[in-house]
Amino acid sequence: VRALKPRRSAFDIRDAKFRGFGVRVLPSGTKHYFIHIQHRGERVWKLVDDASAMAPDEAPLRAVSLRDAIRRESDAPSESDETLFEVVAGREFERYAHVWKARTLQVNRCYLRRQILPWFAGQQIADITRQNVERWFASLRATPAAADRSMPILSVILKEAELLGYRPEGSNPCRGIKRYRRQGRERYLSDEEIGRLAERLLAHEGKRRPEVAAIRLLMLTGCRKSEIRTLLWSDYREGRLFLRDSKVGPRTVWLSSYARDVLDGLDRNVAWVFRAARSNRPRSRNWPHQFWSEVRAEPNLSDVRLHDLRHSYASFALRNGESVLAIGRLLGHANPETTLKYTHLADEMVSAAVETVGAVLEG
Repeated sequence: VRALKPRRSAFDIRDAKFRGFGVRVLPSGTKHYFIHIQHRGERVWKLVDDASAMAPDEAPLRAVSLRDAIRRESDAPSESDETLFEVVAGREFERYAHVWKARTLQVNRCYLRRQILPWFAGQQIADITRQNVERWFASLRATPAAADRSMPILSVILKEAELLGYRPEGSNPCRGIKRYRRQGRERYLSDEEIGRLAERLLAHEGKRRPEVAAIRLLMLTGCRKSEIRTLLWSDYREGRLFLRDSKVGPRTVWLSSYARDVLDGLDRNVAWVFRAARSNRPRSRNWPHQFWSEVRAEPNLSDVRLHDLRHSYASFALRNGESVLAIGRLLGHANPETTLKYTHLADEMVSAAVETVGAVLEG
C-alpha cells in the first residue's frame, strides 16, 4: 500500500485473497481502504478508513468486521460524519467556488438547499442508490425546471465522491436518467415583427438613447444581456468586442457595420459603455427590463423576452445559410450540443420548402 503511487485519475487495487477488500488511490496521493460485497442481490460498497490512519494488518480486520455486520444486518460499525451527503456536498461547493461564477454558485446553492438536501441529508453518500435518485427525481415532477437544474448538481457531488474514495468507481446513479420534457420557451421574431420593433425603438431613441442602443446591440450581436450591460469601451477595438468574461469565459464577438454604428453613436467620456446614472459602475442587473416592457407592449410583442433576441439572431443566421458550427461561434457556445437545439428551425425550413415546391407543382 505504501508503495502505490498516485496517477492522473483514481484507481483501485484489490486484495488477491480477501475478496471485495481493496484500497483506492486518489490523484492527491490519499489512500482509502474499502469493502465491496454482494448482499441480498445488491452491491454494497463501504469505506473502511483512511489508509494512513491504521496499520496495514488492522485494515483487513476492520473490513471483516464491517462485512460481517452488513451480512448479519445488525448495526454496522459507525461511519464517520465526514461521509454524510451534506458534508461531502458542502466541501464540493467550497471547491467549486473557485470554478463556478458567483451567480452560478448562488443559484446552485439554492437548488442544493431547496431540492436536494431535504431528500438526501443524513444519508451516507456511499448508500445512495439508483432507485433512491429515481424516486427523488420523480418527486420533483411538479417542478420539472427545478428538477432538471438540480440533477447535474447532484451528479457532480456523487461523481466527486467517487474521486474522494467514498463511492465505488463508475457508480454515479444519476447517469442515464432522462430529464423532463418541457415546453420550449424560445421565441423567434419574424421579419415583420423585427420591423415593428425597429420602428418603436426609433420612436424612443431621442429620450431613451442608452436603452435603445443596448437593445439594438442585443439584436445585432446575439450577445447575452450581461455581456452588453457590463461592456467597457476598452473591450471595443479593431471593430470587435473582446469580452473579458462571459458565461463561457473570455471570447471575441465579431461586429457587423450596423453594430459598430450603434457603438460609434454613443458617448465615450466614461469607462463603461452603459454606466449607471449615479456611480462609476455598469447598469444594474435589471436594466433595461422596464424600458423593454414598455416597448414590447406597443408593437404587440408582450410574450417576447430580451433573451429571445439572442434566439432570433441565431434563427436569422440559420435561415440565411450559416452552419450550426458558425452559429455556435457567433453565440459563444462552449458546448456544440447547446447549438443543436436550433436545428429544429432547419426542419421547419425544410417543411416550408416542401410545401412551396408542392404548391408550385400542383399549380
